[in-house]
Order: sequence, then structure tokens, then C-alpha cells
Amino acid sequence: MAVNISGLKDNARKTAVAELNARLADAIALALAIKQAHWNVKGPNFIAVHELFDQVRTRFDDHVDTMAERVQQLDGTAVGTAEEVAKGSTLKPYPTNLTKSADHIREICARIRDHGANIRAAIDATDEAGDADTADIFTAISRDLDKDLWFLESHLE
Repeated sequence: MAVNISGLKDNARKTAVAELNARLADAIALALAIKQAHWNVKGPNFIAVHELFDQVRTRFDDHVDTMAERVQQLDGTAVGTAEEVAKGSTLKPYPTNLTKSADHIREICARIRDHGANIRAAIDATDEAGDADTADIFTAISRDLDKDLWFLESHLE
């Protein structure tokens, strides 16, 4: 069995790189959807929702960097081009004809829920493969997603 510089068995490393790149594609797609919503949102509480989308997007950018850097640490190649994200993302395409804040929030929340489910599956997959550090990265991302979902859904009450 091959062992890379991180001390992980080759299977753990390969599993982690595959999970990280899959979730990276979803995170980039979702970050772009959030920016689409940020640019086009209108309605009651406009400035609060507009600014909240920006804050959520900033957290997604941090997650994207963390996942891509972890791929590099594991001697993989982070894949984040527009073409690869479009092919690799499991999230539904974001509608571009929305303007109402509630519609944008609902659509973003649906994608955050889907991304969160994928992240939770990645926690299990990487932990079972023997990479607790990558599982921990996914766990931190999962906590942020739960918080962002709570903040966004609170605008729909």
C-alpha cells in the first residue's frame, strides 16, 4: 500500500481527493448562485438580504479554498474550472429569472440543504476511509451551512 507525505494510506487519500473535488464543484456552483441572487435580489429588506448573500458567499469562498488546498496537501489536483464545475456539480442549475428576495432565498436554501446532505455523506466517507482531518474539514463546513441556512430561512418567517 502506498503512503503519501501526509501518512495516509493510498485509499484514504484517493477517497478524500475524490470527495473534496466533488464537494468543491458543488460549493463553487452554489457560490455562483449566491452571487447571482446577490446581484438580482429586490423587495422588502433588500439591503439586509443583499448583504447577507454577500456574507454567505464569503464563507463559501473560504470553504472552496480550504477544500482545494486540502486536495493539494493530499497530492491531488483541485478541479475548479467553470467547465468542470458545470459537469461535476450535483446541484440543480440556478434560475436566472428571479428577482423577489423570498424566491431567491428559497432557491438558495434548497441548494444549501442539498449541499449539506452531500457534505454530511462526505464526512462519513472520508472518516470511514481513514482521513479524520478531511472529515473534520467537512464537519466545519457542515456547521457553517447549518448556520447560513438558519440565517436565510429566518427571512422567510
